[in-house]
Amino acid sequence: MSRRVVRQSKFRHVFGQPVKADQMYEDIRVSKVTWDSSFCAVNPKFVAIIVESGGGGAFIVLPLSKTGRVDKNYPLVTGHTAPVLDIDWCPHNDNVIASASEDTTVMVWQVPDYVPVRNITDPVVTLEGHSKRVGIISWHPTARNVLLSAGCDNLVILWNVGTGEMLLALEDMHTDLIYNVGWNRNGSLLVTTCKDKKVRVIDPRKQQIVAKNFEEPIALQEMDTSNGVLLPFYDSDSSIVYLCGKGDSSIRYFEITDEAPYVHYLNTYSSKEPQRGMGFMPKRGLDVSKCEIARFFKLHERKCEPIVMTVPRKSDLFQDDLYPDTPGPEPALEADEWLSGKDAEPILISLRDGYVPVKNRELKVVKKNILDNKPPPGPRRSQSTCDSDFSQSALEEVLEQIRVLKETVQAQEKRISDLENKLCQFTNGTD
Repeated sequence: MSRRVVRQSKFRHVFGQPVKADQMYEDIRVSKVTWDSSFCAVNPKFVAIIVESGGGGAFIVLPLSKTGRVDKNYPLVTGHTAPVLDIDWCPHNDNVIASASEDTTVMVWQVPDYVPVRNITDPVVTLEGHSKRVGIISWHPTARNVLLSAGCDNLVILWNVGTGEMLLALEDMHTDLIYNVGWNRNGSLLVTTCKDKKVRVIDPRKQQIVAKNFEEPIALQEMDTSNGVLLPFYDSDSSIVYLCGKGDSSIRYFEITDEAPYVHYLNTYSSKEPQRGMGFMPKRGLDVSKCEIARFFKLHERKCEPIVMTVPRKSDLFQDDLYPDTPGPEPALEADEWLSGKDAEPILISLRDGYVPVKNRELKVVKKNILDNKPPPGPRRSQSTCDSDFSQSALEEVLEQIRVLKETVQAQEKRISDLENKLCQFTNGTD
């Protein structure tokens, strides 16, 4: 009698489980804007969620420990003049986040470790280069301060956030709306999906498409008939791809291998409520003591619900086979090195003793002297008498005064926040 052979895999029994109610983030007005991004970005310190906002675009940033009901007056990150469409945490600085908006700009923000007293309204840098709304942003995986943006002008731009300047503009490569963009592991290539139903692999520094017409897929997985957009999340450490359908209520996950049939269905996490968006925690933010291999942050209409994916193990010891060394927070290259043609694999860290996030590191933007640059193409702006009379030294003096004032305000905000926390402790003690 023939016996069915069951494929061996340490991930066969991975299961998903939502956290308890008091570990969710409640009373968040998740954005209702029609766009196919994830609306949520997480790292080992914070969860950020695009929210409804009158008169512009905004997102909220919460420390991971700030669970429960969120106060309706909780400070937001505001500054865009139209809805925010995408957000992405910098992989090399857990306090820096980028946002893309319908207002055609990309903004980069420094988020303090303490809870600010009022809205954060001043980005570290504003990146302007798109002529239509910007719906996709993605940080380079290994090079410091390199950020990609893609807009509805079918244009992909690479920026050096550290100088606020455009590095590369990938023009005339896409004939229609760009749906998604992803980097390879060392950031030497990127891949895009487009409304014209083509997948393009691009070498951004050579500004060349190196592959486009994939004749036949090596594997084809039939999904259900849901018409929601699939948000894919790939964990290269475990070779598992998770597919979250926007508007769907399930997460399907598959293991990818080098041998046919290449894609192996593992399981489906199902729930009753549909998801409005989804955040995916980097591996260094997981609890290795509980054999957690993935954590999702599922957006509902008014809350964010973490979902933990676990491999059942009986031992309390560190599981080496589940946690190979994983990309850490240190960049492997500077932006100029990458632009000149250098490539480097991510700098890996061990999770054996868990991961402790580093303290807030300030993102410093050093803009190059605009007088050294050629004037931008287009009609020349007439120079007013104010421009000609305002010397470079006077400009630098004003900028320095603004910087000092900002530092003073931030210090006072932190002091107010500390005093408010002490007041809360006193009131809780008297209760």
